[in-house]
Parts: sequence; C-alpha cells; structure tokens
Amino acid sequence: MTATFVLVPGMCHGAWSFETLTGPLRLLGHRVHALTLTGVAERAHLLASTVNLDTHIEDVAGVLEAEDIENAVLVGHSYGGMVITGVGDRLPERVDSLVYLDALVPQDGDSLFDLIPAEPDWHRTVGETGYTIPPLPFFDRRTTPHPLASALQRIRLSGDLDRFRSRTYVYATESEWGGPSPFTALYERLRTDPRWTTHALAGKHDLMRDVPEELLTILLESAPA
Repeated sequence: MTATFVLVPGMCHGAWSFETLTGPLRLLGHRVHALTLTGVAERAHLLASTVNLDTHIEDVAGVLEAEDIENAVLVGHSYGGMVITGVGDRLPERVDSLVYLDALVPQDGDSLFDLIPAEPDWHRTVGETGYTIPPLPFFDRRTTPHPLASALQRIRLSGDLDRFRSRTYVYATESEWGGPSPFTALYERLRTDPRWTTHALAGKHDLMRDVPEELLTILLESAPA
C-alpha cells in the first residue's frame, strides 16, 4: 500500500535534513513531503518576530489540506515533535500515525523551553534581531537561526494522542548535549507505555544522518498496512 509521509525538521534544520530518507521512500512507491518551516533554511527570508509555533503548525496543516492528504504518517525530528503533535490535534481526520525522532512529545500547555530548559548560551547569544535562537554547536553547518517565539509559545491541544493508530518514538543513544540527552527521561517513560512503540538507535541527535537505514525500516513499519 502506498503511504504518505510528511517529514517535519527540528529547530534550525530544513527539509534537507531528510535527504537520506526521501529518495528511498519514493523509490519504494510512497508519497513524501519533506517540509521546511517558516523562517528557516531556504525560507529564512520569511523570518520575523511573529513567527511562532502556531505558524509552523499552520505550515504543515496547510500542506495536508492543499494536497488533500489523508492517512498521513507525520514524522517530527526534535522540535518537529511539537509541530506534528499540534497538526495531529488540529487535523486528526487526516493523520494515521505519528513518528517522533529524538523529539519532544508535548502535552497541553507545554512549550519547548518548558521541556528543554534554555541553556545559558541560548540566552546570551540570541541573534542580532533579538528574536532568533542560533544553531547549537553540534548542528549541521547548513542550519540557520530559528524563530525564538516558536520555543516560547505554549501548545494548545484539545485531545490526546490515543486517537491515532500508532505512535512511535525513536531515541538517539549517543548524546551530544554536554551531558545526558534531554530526551532520555521521555524515552524511559514511553518505553514502558504499551500504547507506544519505541526504538533506541546507536546514533546522535540527527538520526537521519547517522542511521538512515534503520530509520527507513522503522518508518515503513509505522505506515498503514
């Protein structure tokens, strides 16, 4: 069966971060939409102080509606987990399953900075505009500043994730964060929850770069039968 994958990048990343997955998925006959969020990468010219989490949720929801996508597999990396959670809540009738790649899984009222408290360097090195977050040192050289408001805004959810056929969490075991991964506690909680399928892969935060073959297998397993 042909599946439709909608791939949402993490903070400071663009659609390019999924380049190891888009080709193989399409060769297998699946539809793939790898997105870049407003204000980042090739859409950096749209960066403004008003670009927030709602903007990014609307970016993805707009693609689902414009392309008339149904039974989507939403895939979110890192911050992208905030976005796919919001999209699923807004358009549950268009979403089949959710896949989180070393990502945040927010509950109603959470912001990114609630779930990953801002490191001091993030506060000291806010971009010249005053409304951006610079890429972290271990990010790919292609990353660009990210809209600060998207990390501050609290998500508003009307339901929970039980409405979707499947939920998958993929954890990166090799931390680059100068200490324990900020996703460890979340992974440990989800791995004991029978409603979730979890995987721990021997890669760093950008799992798409480090373990693309393993991720491809996981994405295919998460697709509708």
